[in-house]
Amino acid sequence: MRKLIAFSLLFCVLAFFGATEIFAQEAAVDESSGFQMLKEKFIEGGWEFMILVLICLILGLAFCIERIITLNIATTNTDKLLNNIEERLADGDLEGAKEVAKSTPGPTASVLYEGLRNSAGGPEASEKAIVSYGSVQMGLLEKGLVWISLFIAIAPMLGFMGTVIGMIGAFDRIEAVGDISPSVVAGGIKVALLTTVFGLVTAIILQIFYNYIVAKIDGIVNKMEDASIGLVDVMARNGIFK
Repeated sequence: MRKLIAFSLLFCVLAFFGATEIFAQEAAVDESSGFQMLKEKFIEGGWEFMILVLICLILGLAFCIERIITLNIATTNTDKLLNNIEERLADGDLEGAKEVAKSTPGPTASVLYEGLRNSAGGPEASEKAIVSYGSVQMGLLEKGLVWISLFIAIAPMLGFMGTVIGMIGAFDRIEAVGDISPSVVAGGIKVALLTTVFGLVTAIILQIFYNYIVAKIDGIVNKMEDASIGLVDVMARNGIFK
């Protein structure tokens, strides 16, 4: 888990700096490019808060990539798995069915294995094992989502904090100069608006990934529940319960 997060974080950092280098070279040819403008706005927004927002984006993307990789690995063809298990059970090979479930990666196979392992206690014992271990697997699937939610919440807050500080700076300049002309307050207001924009953009990007991950988890959980119900029916059909 930690190695995967570290790899994802390293990937995000390298991708960011790689993209920065590529776009910077393009921007040298075309100074009016979109990246050049984005870079200028980032600097104008004040590095103190812009760096914090950027860190939230990089860390949030690292956790998102880790979850997406993990969930893709955890996705199992439940119909094929159940068919393989039923073939073993039809031959009276309970141990072979257990081996099929044990050797298949993913939370669904792990839950089915627990159901098969407790089949000697009857359908009630198998169902109880499936429900209990299913809760454990759901917790593992949702691991890391709290950090993504944290970065989604923090990024706009940092942007709003930069907005407040920018407005305070603008009023400080008004007080020092004794004039409320646009040229006096424009700089502070510009910083305030830019930090808000970058904070919101970061939150929007992470929110899209978060919703995708949640939908992916829901799909895996639904398949897990269907497979668990199917397993109990398969065991009952093949006379596993005594």
